[in-house]
Amino acid sequence: MSYAAPLRTTRTASVAAPVSGLAAAPAPTVRLRITARGRAVLAAVVALPIILVLGFFAMFSGGSAVATGSTAGAEFDYLTVKAGQSLWVIAETLAPEADPRDVIAEIMSLNQLSESAVQPGQRIAVPADLAE
Repeated sequence: MSYAAPLRTTRTASVAAPVSGLAAAPAPTVRLRITARGRAVLAAVVALPIILVLGFFAMFSGGSAVATGSTAGAEFDYLTVKAGQSLWVIAETLAPEADPRDVIAEIMSLNQLSESAVQPGQRIAVPADLAE
């Protein structure tokens, strides 16, 4: 059982008879028709390598961090947490005029802390402008 459309052939009339006396058979021209499924498969076959190449370039080009010998612009000092201290107390001590929530957020970001709890003896980095 075939799902493809039948092939259509058209014959062209020969223009001149050959010199040798033998009649040349006209060459049939075949026109192929592609089905909807064939078009979808062809589109996928053509698009797949293009998508793979674009994905490769997107993953491995640009945006990568490269370590250099220069230092970053952020400077910080270290502070050792004492017994009974919390980030709130440290923030009020470092910057009494600033909002403690902003100072705590800056300290947590600098130290990559997921919560505000600190342990006695823990060394945390504080921004140099606040440590003075």
